[in-house]
Amino acid sequence: MNPYLAATDIIDWTHPDVLARALALKSADGPVVTAENCFCWVRDEIHHSIDHGDRVVTLSASQVLQHRTGFCYGKSHLLAALLRANNIPAGLCYQRLCLDDQGPPFCLHGFNAIALPGMGWYRVDARGNRPGIETRFDPPREVLAFQPKQRGEQTFEAIWPEPLPVVVEALRRCNTVSELISQLPDCWVQALVD
Repeated sequence: MNPYLAATDIIDWTHPDVLARALALKSADGPVVTAENCFCWVRDEIHHSIDHGDRVVTLSASQVLQHRTGFCYGKSHLLAALLRANNIPAGLCYQRLCLDDQGPPFCLHGFNAIALPGMGWYRVDARGNRPGIETRFDPPREVLAFQPKQRGEQTFEAIWPEPLPVVVEALRRCNTVSELISQLPDCWVQALVD
């Protein structure tokens, strides 16, 4: 099976609630409209944990859907699951960004890539809009939440079928949002591309 369509413990699109939501978002107009529906629903209906002051840390797509909240990582896991449930290949992407736009420390930011018919991989960021951050589904133009600007920041070109282990470990280790904020995952470029 294509790894970008696979159901896993984290991208658990076969969970009944995730599958039901995915099918509700499916469009008779085809996969591009379905992908846009899934993106907009996750972006607009699932809280970003920090923006909304939520306490729970979610990891799997079904947990994110159940609690209706997640960090960028969890939101990207749910979006991948909804897309895969609709037979649209989806992967995970990351950026390395400064926490305060001034330099170190850094953390990873998670978002998605979708394989759109006739277009190839198209990157989207469903983290959620707020003042100063606006993302859209506007293929072929990519409208991500953040653009690397500082030394040490980078958008990684790789598209992973599974979340990075450092992300999974952080989400499993931390019990509250405030705990995760103090331990956001980071890794160096070489660790990702080797």
